[in-house]
Amino acid sequence: MALKSLQYAQRTFQISYEIVNPGAQQTIVFLHGWGSNKGLMKQAFGHTLDTLRHVYIDLPGFGNSTAPVSLESEDYANIMELFLAQISANDKAVIVGHSFGGKVATLLRPQLLVLLSSAGIVWPKPFKIRAKIALFKLLKTVGLSPLRSRFVAEDAKALNKVMYETFKRVVNEDFTVQFKAFGGRALLCWGREDTATPLKSAEKIHSLIENSRLVVYEGDHYFFLQHANEVASEIASELTGSVQ
Repeated sequence: MALKSLQYAQRTFQISYEIVNPGAQQTIVFLHGWGSNKGLMKQAFGHTLDTLRHVYIDLPGFGNSTAPVSLESEDYANIMELFLAQISANDKAVIVGHSFGGKVATLLRPQLLVLLSSAGIVWPKPFKIRAKIALFKLLKTVGLSPLRSRFVAEDAKALNKVMYETFKRVVNEDFTVQFKAFGGRALLCWGREDTATPLKSAEKIHSLIENSRLVVYEGDHYFFLQHANEVASEIASELTGSVQ
């Protein structure tokens, strides 16, 4: 593990990362999802694509990277731009993003964008969820906000104040415009049984990104842990132009 220190918005961020196959000429960057870290991505892909230089990153506020202030997805992308320049990966040949990391990867506009069950498509919330939110807001107005832990999403529990504010900013970001504006090639890989970012999200992103290809696997939001070799093979095919 290594650390890079960088300045953004007059604050210092420590970015934790790991590089595999450092002598390779072309770089592939891996961005994890919300609540995860670089270790999960390395666990899946560290043994694949050995002709590429792998860069595994803890996004600010996750793993061993710091986040001194709350952020939006655009801030994450700006910080990653600075970081990738520091490690001479600013050609952004391939960026792989899982879930929340997919939104950051899209904003970075790589030559090849690989989205693994990406977040960014917002669907109407079920009535039960909307009622829960309304009840929490009511309790807050009458001074019962300490009951918050019973109402917040699982992804938000145990977050410190900075990351909870970040969560509230990014969780409902609609990336329809950003996906449509992406001008490069995209490979979309999805789990058929994904309930966090359902398959209909993949189909919509596929329709928004003109030069995209969708591959569906058996599995849930973390399908790639069981299908890493197959996903890596699809990435290699995209890079060599051997896609049928």
